[in-house]
Amino acid sequence: MSLNQIAVVTGSNKGIGYAIVKGLCEKFKGIVYLTARDSAKGLAAVNSLKQLGFNPLFHQLDITDENSINAFKDHIKTTYGGLDILINNAGVAASHDLPKEEQAKYNVRVNYFGTLNVCEALFPLLRNNAKVINISSSAGRLQRIPSTQLQNKFKDKNLTISNLSKLMEKYIKDTKEDRNEAEGWGTSAYVVSKVGLTALTNLQQNLFNEEKPYRNIYVNSVHPGSVKTDMNKKESELKGKYLWFDCRIVDWDGPMPQ
Repeated sequence: MSLNQIAVVTGSNKGIGYAIVKGLCEKFKGIVYLTARDSAKGLAAVNSLKQLGFNPLFHQLDITDENSINAFKDHIKTTYGGLDILINNAGVAASHDLPKEEQAKYNVRVNYFGTLNVCEALFPLLRNNAKVINISSSAGRLQRIPSTQLQNKFKDKNLTISNLSKLMEKYIKDTKEDRNEAEGWGTSAYVVSKVGLTALTNLQQNLFNEEKPYRNIYVNSVHPGSVKTDMNKKESELKGKYLWFDCRIVDWDGPMPQ
């Protein structure tokens, strides 16, 4: 079984994920996995990086598909026995042209539940001193949720991942019943999905802090800054040589910037 260090980046055939893979290939002394839902696009991205002199490996991974997640988990476990870096980049911003119920379901299903399912599958494989990064957003700051009551639920010291998931399901239900604004969620499904992801990150770190034997694992959520990608219609400008260096830890509960 290989003793190489292993890094995995989800949703990495383009945009931020692709740039992270590129940066890892330059600086990480181990094996880097580029993963994508679409195998053809993923392999094309790998070939593009190989033409630049890098050598990432590819594996299909759809974070909304339990069978795909389990196949990837089994591959990593059987081939390497564990992994050292997990970057949960895969995410979506549902079109505002969709009905708001569909926006809620799609954003939360991918950005929150998809990432959660990948983590639950791969966390047992994390080696001592592993690092996990969840690509969140400035939209994932708690104060983006208008309701103080909901904010308090998200930052309740007794909150569990199970209860957080129920809270995210409630948001979908409230939106379906056209009560999302009345219940204090606001109007952005993307915001709610990223707040959920940032809250999840905090809970995951708490669990790693308490686990025995202690593996010294760190989990952070980051805001990648203004980035020129398909998701934001390429309206922003790429800043920095690699996006990896432009990421900042999400300020979860501070005042909103002016």
